[in-house]
Amino acid sequence: MTDLHTPAIDLVQPCTTMSDVRRHIDALDDILVPLLVQRTGYMTQAARIKPSASLVRDEARIEAIVQRVRAAAAAHGGQPDVVEAMYRSLMEHSIAYEHREFARLRAGQADAARNSPAARDAAGSAA
Repeated sequence: MTDLHTPAIDLVQPCTTMSDVRRHIDALDDILVPLLVQRTGYMTQAARIKPSASLVRDEARIEAIVQRVRAAAAAHGGQPDVVEAMYRSLMEHSIAYEHREFARLRAGQADAARNSPAARDAAGSAA
């Protein structure tokens, strides 16, 4: 892991074989994947909180994130253009996921409303 004062690029270990490179990448992936899963969980929360599907894509927020991660990449000795491209892809997939979650959560609410005792009583009264 990095601390806030050491640029991440300075923590890259010297490698002499592809096996070394892959071992270090795998170790980083072991850290990244749980964080990405956690980030995805917040997309579900956003889908639950937002009142309209039209609010899922927020261009101002996308650009704010891009600027923040570009600055962080530069501060850590990385390549801002590469990090931006990765984040833009991540955000597009996150937005698509949030749209699916928005629809899934609303469908669940509609099903629950149709199956509620009040709805069953109303349907029984109408019959």
